[in-house]
Order: sequence, then structure tokens, then C-alpha cells
Amino acid sequence: MNARLVAVAGPLRGSVVAVGDGDLPVGRAPLNDLCIQDPLVSRQHCLLRWESGDVHIRDLDSLNGTFINGIPVHERRLQEGDEIRIGCSVFLFLKDEVQAHPSPDSAQTQAETLVKGLQGTLINTALHRHVEKVMEALPPTTRIARDLSAVLKISTIINSIRDTEELRRKLLDLIFDVVPAERGAILLFSDAGREEIASVTCWSRLGGPEQPFEINPRIIERVLREGLPFTCSREDAESCDFVASSGARSLLVAPLVFFGTIIGLIYLDTSSAKEGFDEEHVQLLSAIGGIVATPLENLRRVEWLQSENQRLNAVINIEHNMIGESPRMLEVYQFIARVACADSTVLVRGESGTGKELVARAIHQNGPRASKPFVAINCASLTETLLESELFGHERGSFTGAVAQKKGKLEVAHGGTVFLDEVGELASSLQAKLLRVLQERAFERVGGTRPVEVDIRLMAATNRDLEEAVEEGAFRRDLYYRLNVVSLVMPPLRERREDIPLLASYFVARYAERCKRRVMGISREVRARLLSYDWPGNVRELENAIERAVVLGAADVVMTEDLPEALLEREPPRGVRPVKYYEAIKEAKKQIILNALDQAGGNHVETAGLLGVHPNNLHRLMRNLNLKPAAQKK
Repeated sequence: MNARLVAVAGPLRGSVVAVGDGDLPVGRAPLNDLCIQDPLVSRQHCLLRWESGDVHIRDLDSLNGTFINGIPVHERRLQEGDEIRIGCSVFLFLKDEVQAHPSPDSAQTQAETLVKGLQGTLINTALHRHVEKVMEALPPTTRIARDLSAVLKISTIINSIRDTEELRRKLLDLIFDVVPAERGAILLFSDAGREEIASVTCWSRLGGPEQPFEINPRIIERVLREGLPFTCSREDAESCDFVASSGARSLLVAPLVFFGTIIGLIYLDTSSAKEGFDEEHVQLLSAIGGIVATPLENLRRVEWLQSENQRLNAVINIEHNMIGESPRMLEVYQFIARVACADSTVLVRGESGTGKELVARAIHQNGPRASKPFVAINCASLTETLLESELFGHERGSFTGAVAQKKGKLEVAHGGTVFLDEVGELASSLQAKLLRVLQERAFERVGGTRPVEVDIRLMAATNRDLEEAVEEGAFRRDLYYRLNVVSLVMPPLRERREDIPLLASYFVARYAERCKRRVMGISREVRARLLSYDWPGNVRELENAIERAVVLGAADVVMTEDLPEALLEREPPRGVRPVKYYEAIKEAKKQIILNALDQAGGNHVETAGLLGVHPNNLHRLMRNLNLKPAAQKK
């Protein structure tokens, strides 16, 4: 009597392993008779042994366990058609060799065993040939022959179709050849939760594809809860409330199981009083579900990866001058890719130095206005009168010194983009004029009476809380809503620390070239200090720190002593040796501040006055020096 293992998944897929009269040790170690090179397989994983004419399998206390038909076992007698999962490998246990020309009765028995054993199995190579041999001995008109033929067709098409929807439609078409269903559907659940249906493909025997019908949620819940096929035949249809509520006379639902997780369902029903579903239909549909679950899930993942790849390529291919690969920056790049082709007003928020203008330029460069002007205006750098003239222009003689007509920045940017930095600093009168530009795309020059029409895209940036400014009456509510059409918050540098080494290396190379110096990078200690610092000034502060280090440094790498004092005042990160010189300076600063605090009786404002510094600077010094503020005296 012979027995063998047919590998249907894993590194040995397609091979056949004979199980002789002796022991068959299985594991990752080369000394095993069945060696599986898989990190999930233990060195001595399990053992197959003949005992009294049967084959037993025993797990050898492996790390990840041995599974029979999806259930972990310690020791079990193997039966014909059992599925053995060891790590990523799946084997089908077949006990008797197929005769060259078996009798019809023998072939019938083997075929029925095969249909049961095919549940959860991919048909490949040796197993495919095994099924074909069985079919040769069966009369082509028998039901089991039709079932096996359908299974073989399905096993063939799953490797030739590369579209999930097409595969599901073809499967339903083939299922209708062997199952007396009138309507069918294949449901796939979303990755977020198995009870959330991501997609449904429906098919009607008479109407063809895309013929929707009601799917009973209670049946879905039951199959998900029990993890087993559900059927209600015509004999008990009247007493089965599941069927009665759906309007069908007979129902058959089988789960699609992928590595122990239900990823979807095959849902069939019929209203025929003559034909229904029986136990053999349940076994057949379970076998089909086991065969197609893995290809369906793999196809779905491939499609997701393709769409993700396209999305990431779109992000990667956008033009920008920003440095960063952190998740927060990837979100920024995705935002740029999405809004660049639109013409909506964009409001960029964030702390000073986070790169708000770079985002605005990137949106302009990747949009349809890229060939037109990009005009940036800082609303906080000019007085109200000068800013009005800069924005709207002026007519000759409109005020003292206006000796000629001048076009404003809004007019210069016609066809392009206007970027208003620090828009929260606009005076109330200018806010009203800017609101008219957004509403009518027209304005009048200072001293002029003729409206000037412009075609511009407006983008604005601010580090102020505009909602709070609106509540306080410092910013117009209607202008706020006009600006806040599409909004982005730029992450501060402390929230994307993984980008600090990239930014530092970029700035080192940039300023080394400008200063004609050979600087190869930053030292390990400098890297640790840069990563531990909070960077209140964000990227702009980091850039200034690196520029200073490159200009003042003498070595071919940036050293700790090249960094600004603000970084050196902080406690050094764990594992970084403090520089004695700066440690001495830090201790001296601590003592001076403590003495002044003692003189002022703990009052921080008086302490700042004694030291001749602003109270805010005193708080920063104390924070950097790790001095906890004492209770302030009234």
C-alpha cells in the first residue's frame, strides 16, 4: 500500500513525496527526509509514521505548529484527502495510487474522495494529472465526472485571468454548469473588516451578468459566525425563515477561506420547486471555494498594489523642492498631486519655517498654470499703504510719488498664481478688497476707476489661528471661508524627525558647494543632537544651523562644536559624550540664572530684568538648561 504527499503550495509546490513504511521526518534541517526551506518551519517540525496500516502525523513541538484541514494538531491519523499545512507549504495526503485503468466503481469512489479533499486546495501538476486519470475511467455523463470537469476547468482558468471581476464572472458561469442555481453572487469583504462587503459580482442564469438580487444579511452573518457552508433545500424551505425571507426555495452559501480568514462568499439560490441543493453540491461548492479563494485574494492584492504603485508614482513624479520621505511628508506630496490640477483656492497652515511657500510653488509647478507667473507677496513685510499698491497697483498721480502708472502683483500674475504669505496680517480694508478679487476676479488700481479683470489662482499661508482671529473680529469671516476651500497643515520638523538626517545632508552638500569647502557629512554625535532637538524654528532653523556649521567648521565633517549654542545648551542624548568646554559654559549659565532667581525671589519677570533678557528668552534658556521653574512669587 502506497501513500504520498502532493505539494500544492509552498517551495515544493508541484512535487510528490512518497510516504514509505519507515518514518518520514519533516523540517527545515537538511537531515530531514522532507526538507522544507521555509523560515516558518522548525528544524525538526513533524514526523509521519506508518502504524497498523495507517499513516500518523505527529508535531515535534514546532514553533508555528502543524495544521490538518486548518486545525492545529499534535498527533493525528491521516485520512485520504487531508490537507497538511506546514509553514507556508500545503500538502494533500493521498493514500492509494490510482490504477492505470481503474474500474468505474473504484474511479467513482476515488473521484468522490477527491472532491472532498480538494476543499482549500490549489490543483497543480501532479494532482492535476491524478484527477485526469480518475476522470478517464468515469462515464462522461455521470455527475461526479461533470463535477471534476468543472473543478479542472476552474483550476485552469484561475491561472489565465488577471482581472478580479472577470474571474468572478467566469467562476459563476462555470458553477452554473454543475449546480442548479438560478442566481449567484461572489462577495468579497474589505480589508478593514470582514463584515464590510467591498464588492459583489452577480449573475443570473436567464438574465446573465449584472442582474442584482437580494442577499440576506442574516445568512451572511451565520456563515461568518460558524465558518461553515450553509444550505437550505427545497424540502425544508417553508420552515427555514432564512429562505422564506429571501423569496428563494433553496439556498447554498460557501465561504471563501484564505489562510484561515473568510475573505468572501459564494452565494447561490433558486426558486425552482423541482431542483434544489444537496450535500454533494455543498461539497462541490466548498471545493471550488477552497480552490479559488487564494487566486482571488492574490489578484485583489495585485490590483491594489498596482493602484498603489500608480498613486506613489504620481507622488514621486511631482516636481517640488522639498526634502523628506516620512509618512507626514508623503501625505503632503499626495495633497500636492491631488490639488495641483484643480483651480481651487488653497490655504496652507503651519508654524514658521515649515515650508509653506514651497508647497504653494509645487502646486503651481505641477498644475496647468506652470508656464505662467508665480507671484509671492509677504503680507507682513509691508505697511498697509505699500501693500495695497503692491497688490493692486496704482494710477499716475494717485498719491505723492506716483509719477507713472504701475501694475500690481495681482495684474502681473494674470494667468498664473498669486501666493499671499502671512495672510492673517492683512489689514481690514485690504481684506475687503481681497474678498472682491476672490468673488469677482476683478479690482481697481489705487486711484483708478476702471475695473481690471484677472485670471489667477490664489494660494495663501499663515501661522496664525484664523478661526480664533475670526472670533476676535481681527479677520473677516467671509474672507476666511473664501480662503479655506482646500486646506493643508504643514507638519513641524519635530513631528517628522526621520527627515532630519536627509535635510541635514542636503544642507551640508548645498552650503559646502557654496563655500567651496569639502564637507563629507555630519558626525554621529551631531546626528544624535539634531534628532533630539525640538527645532522651534523648523526647517529654516535647521538650515541656518547647518550653514553656520559649514561656514565656521574646520573638519571634513560637521562636529559638535560647530553647532549653535541653542543645541549645545540642551542635555546631550543618551550615548553622546558631552563636550567639556560647553558643559562648563552650561553650568555657568545655570548658576547665573539660579542666582538671579534667588535675588528676585523666584519672580521670572524680575529675574529677566536683572539678567537683561526678555522673559521669553529666559524661559527658553531654562528649558534648554533643564531648569524647572520654581513657583513664582506674587
